[in-house]
Amino acid sequence: MSSRIRCPLLATRLASADHAAGFIQPGMTVGMSGFTGAGYPKQVPQALAARIAAAHERGERFGIRMLTGASTAPELDGVLARTGGIDFRLPYQSDPELRERINRGQIDYMDIHLGHVAQFARSGFFGKIDVAVIEVAASLPDGRLVPSTSVGNNATWLELADTVILEVNADQPAALEGMHDIASCPAPPHGVPIPLTTPGQRIGEPYLQVDPAKVVAVVETRGPDRLTPFAAPDDTSRRIAGHLVEFFRHEVARGRLPANLLPLQSGVGNIANAVLEGLREGGFEQLTAYTEVIQDAMLGLVRDGLITTASATALSLSPAGVADFVAHIDHYRQRIVLRPQEISNHAELIRRLGCLALNGMVEADIYGNVNSTHVAGTRIINGIGGSGDFARNSFIGCFMTPSTAKGGAVSTIVPMVSHVDHTEHDVSVVVTEQGLADLRGLSPRQRAHAIIGHCAHPDFRPLLQDYVDRAWVHSKALHTPHLLPEALSWHQRLLDTGSMRP
Repeated sequence: MSSRIRCPLLATRLASADHAAGFIQPGMTVGMSGFTGAGYPKQVPQALAARIAAAHERGERFGIRMLTGASTAPELDGVLARTGGIDFRLPYQSDPELRERINRGQIDYMDIHLGHVAQFARSGFFGKIDVAVIEVAASLPDGRLVPSTSVGNNATWLELADTVILEVNADQPAALEGMHDIASCPAPPHGVPIPLTTPGQRIGEPYLQVDPAKVVAVVETRGPDRLTPFAAPDDTSRRIAGHLVEFFRHEVARGRLPANLLPLQSGVGNIANAVLEGLREGGFEQLTAYTEVIQDAMLGLVRDGLITTASATALSLSPAGVADFVAHIDHYRQRIVLRPQEISNHAELIRRLGCLALNGMVEADIYGNVNSTHVAGTRIINGIGGSGDFARNSFIGCFMTPSTAKGGAVSTIVPMVSHVDHTEHDVSVVVTEQGLADLRGLSPRQRAHAIIGHCAHPDFRPLLQDYVDRAWVHSKALHTPHLLPEALSWHQRLLDTGSMRP
């Protein structure tokens, strides 16, 4: 491990996880590394959870405000939520224990666009950052840090925190060095144009910077990232992918997209993986990606040369994907750039590059509004993540989902979404296994016709058409016709009976 800690000053701060956790006191705001299960601290959060549990047994109150890059893992979010140690959390989460406590009202949760977090933190919107706990792969002799498998908000936490705890993880490949491009965006009114015009361009340096005087503990760790296996694409996912591939072919034929498309942004999940595999099968070549997370399918496209350059802020790979990444890391280091999320998700860059945004959703309504975060309007699932950053600023924003859920009891196309994350103004395309609705250039009533006709499941299509027909007669105004007493009745029926079916 000594070869990973090459800075003499940092080597004098070697400490156990228990000792390091002692620097975190009740009520503190703590910035943790981690983005979609990659690059999160493995040991200090568990030691902190043990301290919190012991304090609670003594009848003492002990909770922290925790800020991250995105979701982490059970060793961080899960263990701290289970001990009752989190009072406040942002910006994105996926841990079942944490989610349940948020929905029970035991933890305050702020869902926020990932691209906004760093700027808001620098501007003081979240108060003072007391401690940063950051996983890195190594330190250089001069104190610079080799980032791990995610960058997220790490540079921001290191900049703003009063004190810093580092976890140096020997299980992260040392050959990650050189894969990162660390740059930041000054808060207003000091902002300047970001000089990035292609996905693979580098505008910063490969290392994180930290004031060594702020580092109070360096913990040597070993441990893999949370490894999530992906299911093989099912027929529904393949049909969704097929509709999108055909749409892109049409756009190329019409001259609205180049033959190698535009930089791809792909959300997390099995449908996103299926779409990327569909691009392979569709014969597309010389693709690029400007996204948040690199999953297995995108990694495979990079390995095989179909994607020439991929920019992201984190890796989110299955065990097989990790093995492939490590085995060919020299190849990937020339083609993958990992950046802070304030750069990967920056509106200026997404708009300039003309990204094609491919994200999942919970439901869409007949006018093109999308809910991507809540069940029945009140129960948070994970959060908006970066889908809003990309949907609002992309060249084409696509949202994907199967047309039904819960064994056919739930329609994902509804009269009115129960929670709005992406308004009709930011949604270009809605696609299910039933078909694809291109909403560009359409009025609300035209969008309703396209979405019902192309995306709704046949079992629910007549019910949606009946709603629209009656709304167009009885609505007080006809620009966006609704029957307000009925608009959310499908969700109420779901809560009452477990099904949207009448």
